[in-house]
Amino acid sequence: MRMYDIIAKKRDGGVLSREELAFAVNGYVAGSVPDYQMSALLMAVYLCGMTDEETAQLTDVMARSGDMVDLSAIEGIKVDKHSTGGVGDKTTLVIAPVVAACGVKIAKMSGRGLGHTGGTIDKMEAVPGTRTSLTREEFFRQVNEIGISVIGQSGQIAVADKKMYALRDVTATVGCIPLIASSIMSKKLAAGSDAILLDVTMGDGAFMKDLDSAIELARQMVAIGTAHGRKVAALITDMDKPLGHNIGNALEVAESMAVLQGKGPADLTEVCLQLASNMLLLAGKGDMAACRAMAERAIADGSAFETCCRMFAAQGGDTSVLRDPGLFRKAKYSYELTAPCAGYIRKNDVEKIGNASVLLGAGRIKKEDAIDFAAGITMHKKLGDHVEAGESICTFYADDETLFAPAEEMYRGGLVIGAEKPALPPLVYARVTAGGVEKFA
Repeated sequence: MRMYDIIAKKRDGGVLSREELAFAVNGYVAGSVPDYQMSALLMAVYLCGMTDEETAQLTDVMARSGDMVDLSAIEGIKVDKHSTGGVGDKTTLVIAPVVAACGVKIAKMSGRGLGHTGGTIDKMEAVPGTRTSLTREEFFRQVNEIGISVIGQSGQIAVADKKMYALRDVTATVGCIPLIASSIMSKKLAAGSDAILLDVTMGDGAFMKDLDSAIELARQMVAIGTAHGRKVAALITDMDKPLGHNIGNALEVAESMAVLQGKGPADLTEVCLQLASNMLLLAGKGDMAACRAMAERAIADGSAFETCCRMFAAQGGDTSVLRDPGLFRKAKYSYELTAPCAGYIRKNDVEKIGNASVLLGAGRIKKEDAIDFAAGITMHKKLGDHVEAGESICTFYADDETLFAPAEEMYRGGLVIGAEKPALPPLVYARVTAGGVEKFA
């Protein structure tokens, strides 16, 4: 078997066998297939696409290129959740404790932020002392005893994906649905959960910009998971505006705790309740109405918040900042970005908001970059809100005052204020399962 022939077959629209995919992927991981040949294959896939069967086989090969986590030592059904990313997307910090408080095990591996999107592990590490790297024994014991643990992804999970994504990033092949689906699902399958809920974000701040593309990505990922014997569903959620008001690690942890205490922003609370309800449904906890009521009750009776505190405490975190966010370290400086005129916010580009937060120090451009946990943005006015001239739209936080000017330029570059109030997108567009697509808007 030759890599040349595999590239030519896909270039000409052929369907690759599992053996051919394994030869290419495993050879690339081992170093026998060079970058230039894998680049050519990725571009051929980008241009010619893949069948569902090809995508499922590629995913399985990628998943098996590293460790396959066996969660059988954890009692009960284990449910995972994955978001395709966004700005102000702190839902894991809410829904994981909610679902765990309802008796479903959460043994979750999450990632760090890169570019304009944030990462759950970065947010967790904003809580002083929190360990996000546990031994397998510690991880299993904590989930069995508390019902939940969220840790960083092992470097040995789906090792092919790490190498292939780095190559896609520099060869203009990131935006390919089969490659996105296999990248995400290879890590989810390797992580070992019984059921997986996918949060496919759509809009300015997400990778998928339109509903048809988001549904197709969700459909392919659901098909992959189903083919591998997992219960899988996906929600298509809005990312034309950030969730909640806070962007930045400590700021987002504080807002998540507010939701768990029943006093968080309405949009973030609603999306979290819908995600949690669907996770409980996948776990067999009842019909949708019963699962929704269960999730609401876990917030109302305080059990979800206490579960969250127990998780952080077990991982070394100082839970005093969860109970009193005023104890988080504050940024040295703040800056008010004000409205140049009166009117409605007709556009507020979410990717630019996310990039502004990165410029303030809240995120990283390169994976080696350090993060300032106290840096970020609090939004006082969002898409559709009315503002007066000179009124504060948002507050910037940073330890270096010179960062405010480039962040403001970035933020204002996506801001449009006009006389007419815009139509607001729904929070959740659709639900995708193996049975089909249910649209809500």
